[in-house]
Amino acid sequence: MAMQQTINRRVNVNALYFKKARGSFRSFPKRMEYDGQEYTFQESGLQMLIQRGQDVVKLFEMTDGDQRYKLRFNPNEHEWTLLNISRAPRAI
Repeated sequence: MAMQQTINRRVNVNALYFKKARGSFRSFPKRMEYDGQEYTFQESGLQMLIQRGQDVVKLFEMTDGDQRYKLRFNPNEHEWTLLNISRAPRAI
């Protein structure tokens, strides 16, 4: 696989996990189905909230230990999109 592979396709996120942050809970994808395979993410993701006017989109950067996955969640349409996959950096 190339260093980063652009996907930009809808996926099914079939499990979430929750982290407490600043007195409230944030949800993160835990499991995703893409191209006939299931991927399970480690519970160490990054979440970014992007707001343009009334529109809000959540971006996630997740890892399964080998690869990194960037996902976008559109809460208005309840739709997940896998943006890209890249190799996770190896620990030294």
